[in-house]
Amino acid sequence: MMNRQPLRLAISEAAKILAEAGVDSPRVDAEYLAAHVLGVERGRLPLIPLVDPPVIDQLHKLVRLRASRIPLQHILGWAPMGAITVEVGPGVFVPRPETELLMEWGLKALVGVTSPVVVDLCTGTGALALSIAHARPDAVVHAVEIDPQALAWTRRNADARAAAGDTPIRLHSGDATDPSLLSDLDGQVDLVVCNPPYVPEGTPVQPEVGVHDPHHAVFSGTDGLDVIRHVVSAAARWLKPGGSVGIEHDDTQGESVPALLSARRVLTDVADHTDLAGRPRFATARKV
Repeated sequence: MMNRQPLRLAISEAAKILAEAGVDSPRVDAEYLAAHVLGVERGRLPLIPLVDPPVIDQLHKLVRLRASRIPLQHILGWAPMGAITVEVGPGVFVPRPETELLMEWGLKALVGVTSPVVVDLCTGTGALALSIAHARPDAVVHAVEIDPQALAWTRRNADARAAAGDTPIRLHSGDATDPSLLSDLDGQVDLVVCNPPYVPEGTPVQPEVGVHDPHHAVFSGTDGLDVIRHVVSAAARWLKPGGSVGIEHDDTQGESVPALLSARRVLTDVADHTDLAGRPRFATARKV
């Protein structure tokens, strides 16, 4: 008979290895990896006191991968966004928990709007677009992505959500900096959301970002605002009166992004919002 081992101990050892490797949230990551190996939800781990040696071996393998700074989401194969998960892997930006705040704000902005038209720019995995489509089956959601590799992930996730019964989103291969992008939607849109590349070039970033996220999905010129400037212009053009825009940004852009929005006469109610750590994270405005 195999010697079973306490799962709690294995997770603690895994967390120690990840902490030594410089991983930001070692305990949480260790728990997610253990849950992945066991095929259970993370919240059910306390119900499993003892595990067999093969489970420990598999956990150690995954912990070594994570300690080498491969993103947790690449190892798991998915990332959460609101009430859904999306598949992720090499070649597409990994959705972050902070973006859920932008998604929640967007859904609040749509309260009372029937059959809203939504545009998600720089969609990546499609996480924002698909979570909004899941929450609002009556919405027409357009998702725009320039990178063919990322678009393949968007398509895979969109197909999966449609198969699960969500209203299909409309995918567009397009450039957020193109002034004629989706010009047929001018004045027709209720909500524009965007998690664009916004990190200033040359900013030191974690290996998970610098090595594994596509460079063009993270960095955007010397001030990080190259793409955001175009997003503001597109939103001003697309939104109908009363429509809203929300743009995620770097924590150094809590004044510069609201200033870009305020500079457009057609936009009002400009506000900046903080993330769970109290850092400036996304800016919003409404069309007059």
